[in-house]
Amino acid sequence: MLEGVNVALGVSGSIAAVKAVELAHELRRQGASVRAVMSDSARGIIHPWALEFATENDVVTEITGGVEHVTLCGNDGWADVLLLAPATANTVGKIAGAIDDTPVTTCATTALGAGVPVVIAPAMHEPMYTHPGVLEAIDRVESWGVEFVDPRIEEGKAKIATEEAIVCGVARAVGERPLEGRHVVVTSGATAEPIDPVRVLTNRSSGKMGRAVARACYVHGADVTLVHDGADVAYADVTPVETAGEMLEATHEACAEADALVCAAAIGDYTLEPSEEKLRSGKELTLDLEPTPKLLDTVRDEQPDLPIVAFKAETSGDDEAMIDAAREVLERVDAAFVVANDASVMGANRTRALLVHADDVAQFSGSKEALATEIARSLAVVVDSG
Repeated sequence: MLEGVNVALGVSGSIAAVKAVELAHELRRQGASVRAVMSDSARGIIHPWALEFATENDVVTEITGGVEHVTLCGNDGWADVLLLAPATANTVGKIAGAIDDTPVTTCATTALGAGVPVVIAPAMHEPMYTHPGVLEAIDRVESWGVEFVDPRIEEGKAKIATEEAIVCGVARAVGERPLEGRHVVVTSGATAEPIDPVRVLTNRSSGKMGRAVARACYVHGADVTLVHDGADVAYADVTPVETAGEMLEATHEACAEADALVCAAAIGDYTLEPSEEKLRSGKELTLDLEPTPKLLDTVRDEQPDLPIVAFKAETSGDDEAMIDAAREVLERVDAAFVVANDASVMGANRTRALLVHADDVAQFSGSKEALATEIARSLAVVVDSG
């Protein structure tokens, strides 16, 4: 996600500074090169050697005659982005007032003056975060184009955001945003139809592909609604659902104000009337299954102009059969394009897919994250052309 990106990581004196070592590792796992800058207060919480080990680079702990702030964040400096994580109330307030009395705030002032993207992940006690002056400082700094990764409000604290949220925020800040200002709805994962209070009829979808698409659309600038069977995520507003009927209703509602729909969910094709009591084992049982409404068809009926990206999973293992099945969906719902793959990739981290357009078929093989990026870029072209 951050391949080739140079990240200057500014660490200030919140107890959340203990998270900076693992954050540096995660940034590097995502492809970034990292150089750390620490305030004196941060050095009282973690040793610079820890960040030197995590980044494999020297750590800036003071501004010397080497003008480290300019070398890192000035015009033609090393950094592609300055990430302040954690940022204390003190640090945010100083940035808003252009006060440069720590290496971190000096780098921030330099980056803002040089047009280097700045991302801030605040961490402090909740009463500090809700202080009118701190909120005013955040608003002021945001008005300068600084991106904030909102903290998690838990246990009376504004805890630093998750590593995933911060990485996504950095990727969004440094990359192109062809989906800026667009609202994209993504469906993901499996649905489950209750058989009785303890059993369900479901499928093997893990939701990895759909979540990757939602993440990629966010990184490319979109506001994302994720309709799925899982937990909240950092990069989208989540509408949790379980059954096919719930997914259909939630998707309809989300698409009312959407610019595009990516339907990556494996929606159950059948439902049934569940038993109110647990079915007893050890005897033969017949289930009366009824077909569920086709989400794509019903959305298309209500939204005739909405760009739709559909997914089609097959088990034949034959490319021509997958293309034929994808073209049937493409024509039936007037989809922008269809992503066809073999069902064997369910739950895997890598995939092989065919992107079937009206007059073209593109082959893809690689990680689901990389495929999601291709889908987001192709969707941006579709939305712009519409």
